[in-house]
Amino acid sequence: MSAASEPELEPLIERTEAGRVFETQRTVSIDDANAAGRMEMDAIANFLQDAGNDDTDDAGFAALGLAWVARRMTIDVHRFPKSRDQLKIATWCSGTGRRWAERRTTFTTESGGHIEAAAIWIHVDGVTGAPVPWGDDFANTYLEAAGDRKVAAKLSLPKAAPSDADGPLDWRFRKTDTDAFDHVNNAAYLAVLEEFSSLDQTAHRFEIEWRSPTRFDEAVEVFRTTKNESTTLWVVVAGETRAVLRTRRI
Repeated sequence: MSAASEPELEPLIERTEAGRVFETQRTVSIDDANAAGRMEMDAIANFLQDAGNDDTDDAGFAALGLAWVARRMTIDVHRFPKSRDQLKIATWCSGTGRRWAERRTTFTTESGGHIEAAAIWIHVDGVTGAPVPWGDDFANTYLEAAGDRKVAAKLSLPKAAPSDADGPLDWRFRKTDTDAFDHVNNAAYLAVLEEFSSLDQTAHRFEIEWRSPTRFDEAVEVFRTTKNESTTLWVVVAGETRAVLRTRRI
C-alpha cells in the first residue's frame, strides 16, 4: 500500500450457514435507475429497507408495534444492477448488541449485478421512538443466524466537515421523503450521493451514518471533500451534522 492510498477495506461477513435467511425477489423499475440504466443509490437503500421489513413481517413481528431505526450502513456495490433486472435478495441477522442488530443483505442478478450490504438498526418502540431491548421473540427467530457475534453501534466517520471542504452546497428534501416518524426517510439521504459525488459503473463501497433525524422543511447544507478517489459528504442543518456519507472505489 502506498503512502497516498486508502487503507484496505475489510470484507463484509459471509452468509450464514445456520438459522433464518429470508429470500425474496424484486424487479428494478425504470424509476429506480438513471438515464444510463444504472440502479441509483437511493433506490438500493429503499430495496434494502423493504427486504428487512418483508423479513420481519414474514416472521410475524408486524403486530408487535416495534420498529427499527438505521444507525449506520455499509453497501459494497461490486456491480450495479440495471433497469428491469430481477434482483434475487437474501437477508439475515449477522450480529447483535443489547438494543440493536446488524442485518446483512445480498442482491444478485442474472446479468451479473452484485451488492453486499450490512446495516446496524436500533430497536425502538413504535410509539415513543425510544430504544428498547429486542426481546425473546427476536432472539428465538434470529439469533441462530447471528451466532455469538457481537457488533457495536458506535459511529466512525468524521462528525464535522473540515474547514477546506467544498460548500455549503444547497440541498432540499421533499415532503414525500418523510417516513412514519415524520422524519426524512433514511434512503432519501443517498440521493445526496447521486447529486454530489461522481459515480460510475465501477465497484464502490458506500458508508452512511445517521446522527439525528431531519424534517423535510429544514434548510439543509451539504459539504464535500474528495481525496484519493474517496468522497465524503456531510448533511448539515443549522450547524448540526445530521448524516455523513462516504464512497470509495473497491
